Amino acid sequence: MNAEERPEGLQLDESATPRPAATEDQRRLEDHRLQRRVVSILVGGQILGGIGMGATLSLGSLLAAQLSGSNAWSGMAATMSTLGAAFAAVPLARLAQARGRRISLSTGALIAGAGAVLAISSAALGLFPVLLLGLMLLGAGSAVNLQARFAATDLSRPGSRGRDLSIVVWSTTIGAVLGPNLFGPGEAVGATLGLPPLTGAFAFSVAAQLAAAVVYSTGLRPDPLLTAMASRVPDPAAPRPKSGLRILRSNPRARYAVAAVALSHATMVALMSMTPVHLRDHGASLTVVGLTISLHIAGMYALSPVFGWMADKAGRLRTILLGQAMLLLSLLLAGVAPDSGAAVTASLILLGLGWSASVVAGSALVAESAHVQDRPAIQGVSDLSMNAAGATGGALAGPVLAVVGYSGLGLFSIALVAVVTIWTFLQPRRPDQDPTQDHNQP
Repeated sequence: MNAEERPEGLQLDESATPRPAATEDQRRLEDHRLQRRVVSILVGGQILGGIGMGATLSLGSLLAAQLSGSNAWSGMAATMSTLGAAFAAVPLARLAQARGRRISLSTGALIAGAGAVLAISSAALGLFPVLLLGLMLLGAGSAVNLQARFAATDLSRPGSRGRDLSIVVWSTTIGAVLGPNLFGPGEAVGATLGLPPLTGAFAFSVAAQLAAAVVYSTGLRPDPLLTAMASRVPDPAAPRPKSGLRILRSNPRARYAVAAVALSHATMVALMSMTPVHLRDHGASLTVVGLTISLHIAGMYALSPVFGWMADKAGRLRTILLGQAMLLLSLLLAGVAPDSGAAVTASLILLGLGWSASVVAGSALVAESAHVQDRPAIQGVSDLSMNAAGATGGALAGPVLAVVGYSGLGLFSIALVAVVTIWTFLQPRRPDQDPTQDHNQP
């Protein structure tokens, strides 16, 4: 191990006999095999979790309108789910820090499954507050999906963190696409089981979240995070794990990475959430609206492995700048051609691509901005910030749209892109020693 790879504060006996080459090669091969298995397990859990979330969130808004008696409450479905994801992010990160990813991810999936059970119960009892609580618990599933991308980096080598993370992000697409297509079959199953209308898909969600919990609980052995922690060279003088807020206060690189992810997410949510309203107000059919949003989602996830590869090869900061450039083009298109259906569609595709590049590269930077024992804490803060920024962006987008229109919303959102872009250029091009360069990495 050279000086650049040595964790801060670590003192080694330079005269110690080095490990035989064959033993080192064997250890690296075992680490590589374990990492491949971890990524495979995370992909399987993400697909199941995506099905569980995608099968219910759209129906949640319909159920909210039905139980509340007013369409004005339909938006609470997405709001409660987002709040649930935000509230669950830090506790699940702390659980991962204390007990490992296996316990944290499986617990979050079980909480989401319990939320789906409550949603079914709310319809049977006719209680709107119970539905809101159920949807909030379902939000833990989103927190699990976010944490899973970081779990893919626990045992990654620095040169493949972006790629491993992006593969797990990409796998979310499968569940997100399959989930909404279970509405019809869900209603048929629900009728067979005697469930209230609009709740059949929640039964699929319960099954999917339980299956995800089983996959995480049985598949993540040995636990990737605990393995990474145990494999570090012992350092008696090493400090105790820090809280996420303490890391943010003392680590400029971590502050930048968390902010880049959060502000990019806010930019995406603000414009995306108002696009269906804008298109409908201009006479677009539901088919056109659905196609536009589908292309946007494809932009968010389909090319994430490409951006992961770019983050590893070209660098995190360059990939984030590429993402901001695409977000800027998206907002300019929305600002100068809001009445063109083709321009709005192109804008939404660019919006998804810009989000993907920024979040994949930014998340890789978050994952490597702290020592391995501190990673769950800063990752939890990042997920909390991301959800809070998204909720704020979505909440403010409505009033902004009402005051300045869709064009103004696009131009107004450029301010967020400007903040991230300027902050990126202020980052050192040759950062100081990476504290994540543990002894088990080349």
